[in-house]
Amino acid sequence: MAKIGPLVFAALATCFIDLINAEYIGKFLGKLSELHHGVSGEVYAVDGRTIHIKDFTYDGQGPAAYFYASTYKTADSRGFRLRDENNNGDVIRRYRKEGVTLTLPEGKNLNNIKIFYVWCEEFDVNFGDIKIPRNFDFPRPQKIDALKGVHSISSDNIVIVDAQTLLIPNLHYDGEAPDAKFWVGRGPKPSPQGIRVPDENGKEVPLRRYDAKTVVLTLPGDLTVFDIGHFGIWCEQFTVDFGHVQIPQVLNIPPSLKMLGVSPQSKLNCEVLDEDLGFEVRWAVAGESIVLQLVAKLGDREYMSFGLSGEVSRSVMIGGDVVVAWVDKETLKGYAEDYYLKDKSQCSGPTGSCPDTKFEENTNNVRLLNAAMVNGYSIVTYQRPLKASDQYDLPIYTNQSQAILWAIGPLNQRDEVSFHTSYLKRDSFIDFARPAKWNCPLPEGEAAGHHAAPLQNKGQDIIRQEIAEPSIPEPVQEYVEPSTTAAPRREGGNRRRGGTRRPVATTESGEEVQASRRETTRTRGTNRVSQRGTTQTVPPPTPIKEKKEAWFIPPIECYEPEDGVFYAQMGPTGGKRGYPAITGHVGWGISWYINGLLIPEINVIRGKTYNFIVEGGDNPEVSAKYHPFYITDDPIGGYAYKTPEERKNITIFSGVRFDKDGEAIPTGTGRLCHWTHTGDAEADDFDSFGAYQRTLQLKCDVGEPGVITWTPDGNTPNTVYYQCFTHRHLGWKINVHDSCDQAGAASQVQYSVVQAPEGDNFNRFSDESDIELEASPSIRQKATRS
Repeated sequence: MAKIGPLVFAALATCFIDLINAEYIGKFLGKLSELHHGVSGEVYAVDGRTIHIKDFTYDGQGPAAYFYASTYKTADSRGFRLRDENNNGDVIRRYRKEGVTLTLPEGKNLNNIKIFYVWCEEFDVNFGDIKIPRNFDFPRPQKIDALKGVHSISSDNIVIVDAQTLLIPNLHYDGEAPDAKFWVGRGPKPSPQGIRVPDENGKEVPLRRYDAKTVVLTLPGDLTVFDIGHFGIWCEQFTVDFGHVQIPQVLNIPPSLKMLGVSPQSKLNCEVLDEDLGFEVRWAVAGESIVLQLVAKLGDREYMSFGLSGEVSRSVMIGGDVVVAWVDKETLKGYAEDYYLKDKSQCSGPTGSCPDTKFEENTNNVRLLNAAMVNGYSIVTYQRPLKASDQYDLPIYTNQSQAILWAIGPLNQRDEVSFHTSYLKRDSFIDFARPAKWNCPLPEGEAAGHHAAPLQNKGQDIIRQEIAEPSIPEPVQEYVEPSTTAAPRREGGNRRRGGTRRPVATTESGEEVQASRRETTRTRGTNRVSQRGTTQTVPPPTPIKEKKEAWFIPPIECYEPEDGVFYAQMGPTGGKRGYPAITGHVGWGISWYINGLLIPEINVIRGKTYNFIVEGGDNPEVSAKYHPFYITDDPIGGYAYKTPEERKNITIFSGVRFDKDGEAIPTGTGRLCHWTHTGDAEADDFDSFGAYQRTLQLKCDVGEPGVITWTPDGNTPNTVYYQCFTHRHLGWKINVHDSCDQAGAASQVQYSVVQAPEGDNFNRFSDESDIELEASPSIRQKATRS
């Protein structure tokens, strides 16, 4: 990206400060000269190929007036016509202070035209014009920082496509938190006062797992990037910043089509190609490209092909232009190849049904966007230009129907097509530019036309800008594992091949998917977040609907450890049988581990002093790695975000000091140590915590632990809680006894020790490495009942 000089920076800053509180429709070019027929208006650059005229006025009395631009300096007949947002290049009608958006033809941009004007072709008269400055810095998408955070969150550099559109390439997120949302707000970093951003399917549901997915997001309502200071992923229930980036204050970017009063295409089309095979094609036109998705139940080393017939009026193979797609079931790698059907034979030498590149180099004009295997179905998403790019391609028309081809068959040893086993046996036609219509099966209870998610085009043509592909909703499958996207079962429309239920591509499933994965019921609360004059409800943490059978976690009895030292560290919640089942509340992915045990109940004696060695993180700038430990009578935790009224009813026994103004300052901070799960098995695959515990390794950041000291006394309640100062629902109970005899279950537990992981993962607060677990009475590994 080119550097901005200080003078230009200052000018831009002044310009955009004004625009924050004004209508943003692009970068101001100037006013049209008012020469004839009342022509007037303010001209803005939307992007490199788009012009918007605000308050355009013209009396409509000219005999043959058109919008024109030219690469020459003067307005004359050497110029060329422009089309408006409705693809209309006809004679200009009458305008009265109306907005009009115009697009330069392919190959032209605001750096190679010198003048824009209203031109009367019949009499060669210029009705009004504006000169384009040399080397004009038109608005364009801008890259900012990449996401990086906890829960495996990462991405490539985020692209601000326009004032309301963000594109996150190569997004990774493990999907383990119960209430993660895309989040924006004022200021440099997230807070509970932020605003939810709907996901790529337009839903405000907890985010699913993302594996190298490119996601396009639209800011809600009239919100623009000029109104916010950051974007990230935020765990709403537990007020945790999983990772964020700051939004620059100065941005020379396009406005969105919505801001220009233009409604882009917003839904997907779908047609069934073969019902028995579950073969479907889904598509959406995106500017001068089209994005297509093929779905079919394929056998091993089978391909699916779809494309244009060699003749417009009937479906014939010879001369056809198709894409051959498949997914390697072993590597899960996807393929989409541009093919020209020169002959009814396998590709051999200069003839046959071959990849375009076999006829001529650099002729593959298909771009693979995504590939997946879902319930045995191969799903391949790709993009191609609407226009023919070379002699081996055919154009996709946007003004009429045209004949198509499809086939399914085996791949040969060269990964090229062999003779098809199934194919189109009649003439079939598709109008690719039709209004969005879903002619494929829908999930139960869903109305047609209400399930397809936006394929973000925004008129700036994201694909044409070569910054990334638009986001197509992925077909989903029934729930199997927490890491698998799920959809509810439906009646009707199920197609079987070999007894397998077919996937359903629907964005309405998002809410059910998340509910199924997390076994949780969400209710609306009373906290509200301002959003451009409106309010949105923030759901509070809620108990899970159904308590699953919990792992047995041995309590820490009142006589142990002998030294009265507890190690407080972080670790995973342990799936459905861990924290949620033990406490009845939804965890957000991590919990306190005390002496190597997942949220054990701790039994203590009044009058005895206990030391908690705290290793929950000490950097308050990274919220997701900052977990101050404290002891309280509050069963929820998260004192930092309590209201003054809530704090009045809470007592803190240790881990916090109060300054002279009465502000609570956490003292239970230290380096971060995290018990990390290893191996491929999920937590829910283990029948006991002891078995799961053997897969955990302790990994510690560089630094020193913290220490808090606590002596319960006669005023201490019988039950208190160890919690996190900055997050809710991370800890559990401490039972306070007058004497050790009152801890009744002490004799019912036996212990066994497992081998400590090798390496320096168990460094605590000394320079020694490879400290064995059994070296400290405060570390317990496995417990079994006698």
